[in-house]
Amino acid sequence: QVHLVESGGGLVQPGGSLRLSCAASERTISRSTMGWFRQAPGKEREFVCRISWSGVSKYYADSVKGRFTISRDNAKNTVYLQMNSLKPEDTAVYYCAEMSESGTYNSWGQGTQVTVSS
Repeated sequence: QVHLVESGGGLVQPGGSLRLSCAASERTISRSTMGWFRQAPGKEREFVCRISWSGVSKYYADSVKGRFTISRDNAKNTVYLQMNSLKPEDTAVYYCAEMSESGTYNSWGQGTQVTVSS
């Protein structure tokens, strides 16, 4: 079972930037599609973006397209989420997850809080 740990969250002003990291341990994630999700207070968890194992294919939710960038470093067993032009509505707990061979996300991190506020 892979162990995922997110970091990099915090408090940032609107228009600011943050870079989240998702470090994997116990086994490699280099052959897995990885995703980022978020959950705001009182709302359901929503998909943010995903990246293929090679890093070539990326897909973003419309709400973050053009502002967020997902990337990965397989040598470091880590996935990143660069978030620019942050808005108050981006406030949420952000989770990374590994996609299984069946296409479902079965392994999740504990999440990192992102708060966008002046």
